[in-house]
Amino acid sequence: MTFGRKESGAGKPVEARPETARVAGFDPTTPAYREKSMAVFDRLISTVDAGVLLNLPVSEGRQFIQAEIRKILRQDRIVLSAAAEAFMLDEICDEMLGYGPLERLLARDDIADIMVNGPDAVFIETGGRIEKTDIRFRDERHLMNVCQRIVSRVGRRIDDSSPICDARLADGSRVNVIAPPLSLGGATLTIRRFRRDRITLDDLVRWDSLPAPAATVLSALARAGCNILISGGTGSGKTTLLNCLTAFIDAGERIITCEDTAELQLQQPHVISLETRPPNLEGEGTVSMRDLVKNCLRMRPDRIIVGEVRGPEAFDLLQAMNTGHDGSMGTLHANSPREALSRLESMVTMGYPSLRTATIREMITSAVDVIVQASRLRDGSRKIVDVALVAGMDDGRVLLERLFRLDHDARGESGAQRKGRYVRGVGLTGMSREKAVYHGLDARIDAALDQL
Repeated sequence: MTFGRKESGAGKPVEARPETARVAGFDPTTPAYREKSMAVFDRLISTVDAGVLLNLPVSEGRQFIQAEIRKILRQDRIVLSAAAEAFMLDEICDEMLGYGPLERLLARDDIADIMVNGPDAVFIETGGRIEKTDIRFRDERHLMNVCQRIVSRVGRRIDDSSPICDARLADGSRVNVIAPPLSLGGATLTIRRFRRDRITLDDLVRWDSLPAPAATVLSALARAGCNILISGGTGSGKTTLLNCLTAFIDAGERIITCEDTAELQLQQPHVISLETRPPNLEGEGTVSMRDLVKNCLRMRPDRIIVGEVRGPEAFDLLQAMNTGHDGSMGTLHANSPREALSRLESMVTMGYPSLRTATIREMITSAVDVIVQASRLRDGSRKIVDVALVAGMDDGRVLLERLFRLDHDARGESGAQRKGRYVRGVGLTGMSREKAVYHGLDARIDAALDQL
C-alpha cells in the first residue's frame, strides 16, 4: 500500500480501454450483446490453437485474436455497432490472454487495491478512497475460473477442500482468494497492487505524507544503522515507507529480505530476497517467516529486512538486532508506538511462552531503536504521525521518548478536522544518538528537528 495521492499516468502508459464505448451509450450487460459475445467466444475457442497463442508475444497475440474475431463476425453475419465491436475485441482478448474483466483494472496505475465481492460487485481503491466499478463477471463460474487461473500460476488450487489461497501476479501484486463454503456470498478476490515505479521519501514529502525535515531525520536514522520498526494499520503505507528507508542503506552492505510476498524493491547490488512458502496440496513443505529469519542468521547478513513481523519470528529478529545486525528493519500491525511494543512482546511470547516478561522487555529495549507510526487518516491520506525512540527501561516498563509527531488542531464547527502540524519532542537521545554520532549524522538530524 502506498502513501499519499497516486498520480495517474505514472509508470507505463495506460492503454485506452473499452469503457469509452459505454460513454457512447453502449451497455455490455444487455442479453443481446452477451448472447453474441458468448457465441463468438465459443467459436473462437473451437477454431484457435491455444499452442499458437502461447508462442506469441502478448501484443501479437491480441492482434491475432482480434483478426480471428473479425473473421467470425463476417462469416456468421453478426452485426454489431462500432462501440460493441471494440468492446468485444478487448473483452475476449482479455479473457484469453489475461484475467478477463480484471485486465481493464490491472492496466491502470492509479489503483491501489482491487476487491471483488462477487460477479457483480467489483470495488477499487484509488486516491485513498474506495469506489464501486462497472466491471462485471458473467456469473460465479466465470469469477471462479479467473481465480483458478491466477492461483494456478503459483501451483495452487482453489476449491471446497482448499477454499483459501494466497498468490502473486507476475508484476508482484498480492492476491488473496477465499471461496465457498467459507465465503457465504460466493468467491471473494482481493488484489493488493504492486507499483511499477519506485516511491521515494521525496515522493512522500510531495504527497504531504510528512514534511521535508522529518524525511531528513528518517533517512539519517536509516543511514546511521538504527534498528527501525514501522507500525501501522492495514493500508497505512508501512511497506511503502520501509521500501523508502531501505534506499539509504549503504551499497556495500549485504542485505537479506524476508517477506510473505515479495514487494520490496531494493536497489543495492548485494541483496538476497527470501519468500515464505505455503503448504503444498498434501499440506506439507511449509516454510514460515520464522524459518527464513532464523536462516538469515547463518547467511552473514549486515542487515535483515522483514516485510511484516506477525509471529514468533519476532524473537529471532530481536536476536539478530542484538547480535550486531544494526540497521535491521521490519513492519508490524499496531495503532501506536506503545501498542507496537505490546504487540512485539506478545509475538515473542507466542514462540517462547516460558520467557519472563522482564526478559522480553530487556530484549526489546536493547534491540529496537526507533518506532515509526504510519496512519491512514479519515480523508484517505496516509501520513507519518509519530516517531518515538526506545529510551530504556524504568520499573520494568519500556520507556519511549517522542522524536516528533503530528499534532492535529481542534475541529471546526462543522466537525471537519483541520490540517495538523508536526511538533518535535525531546530530540535525539540514547543509542540512536550514539549511532548517529558514529556516522557523523547527529548534527544533520538536530538541524532537521529544529526546522519542524
